[in-house]
Amino acid sequence: MMDTSLPRDGIASYIQRLVSMHLPDGYEGSELLRIGLDKTLDRLEYCFSRIERKYYKQGGKLKFDHMNADHMAAFLYFLGNTIWQETGDTELPTRLSYLNKIMHGMDLFYSVRMPEIFMLVHPVGTVLGNADYGNYLVVYQNCTVGAVTNAYPRFGTGTILYSRSSVLGNCNIGDNVVFAANAMIVDTDIPADTLVLGQHPSCRCVPNKKTVSQRCFN
Repeated sequence: MMDTSLPRDGIASYIQRLVSMHLPDGYEGSELLRIGLDKTLDRLEYCFSRIERKYYKQGGKLKFDHMNADHMAAFLYFLGNTIWQETGDTELPTRLSYLNKIMHGMDLFYSVRMPEIFMLVHPVGTVLGNADYGNYLVVYQNCTVGAVTNAYPRFGTGTILYSRSSVLGNCNIGDNVVFAANAMIVDTDIPADTLVLGQHPSCRCVPNKKTVSQRCFN
C-alpha cells in the first residue's frame, strides 16, 4: 500500500480545511470527501506506481506527499473526478478544481477525462481542456491543450508536453510523441515516434529516439 504523508483518515479533514479557508462561502462537503477518498487514493497509487522519477518513492516504497505540489495537483484532480463519477455531485468537484487553480495555478476541471497514468511536473500556468488523452502523459508548466471551433486534440499512448508547448484544435497525435519547449501546433496531425519542434504554421517533426516510457515511466 502507498505511504501517505498524512494519515489516511486525516486527508479528508485536511482537504476540507483547505476548501473552507480558500473558498469561505460556508459550503460543507465533508461526507462527500470521505466517500471519494479511498477510490481516489487507489487511482493515485495506480498512477504513481508507473512513474519512475525522484520524489515518487521513499526508501523504495511508493509515496504520496501532500507537501509536494505535483502530487497534490494530481490528487485534487482525481478526487474531484472520482466524487463526480461516484455521486454525480458537481458542487464539491467544482470547488476542488478551483482549489487546484488557487494552489497550483493549473486549470484542470474535474470533468476532463485524464488518463489513468499521467504525471504533472510543476504545472503552473497549464490549461488542460477536454481532449482525448492517452496513458503515459507528462505535462510541464505553461502548457495548453484546447479546442479550435469545438474540435479538441486526440493523443496516443506516451506524450510529453514540455514547457510552454500548445496543442490546439483538430489534432491527431500518434504514440510516443514529444513536444519540445515552446512547440505549438494547430489543427495538425503528428505521426508516432516524433519530436515536435517550432510553432505553427512552420513547426517541424524529427524522429523521437528516446521513448516516453524510457524518459519518465517504468
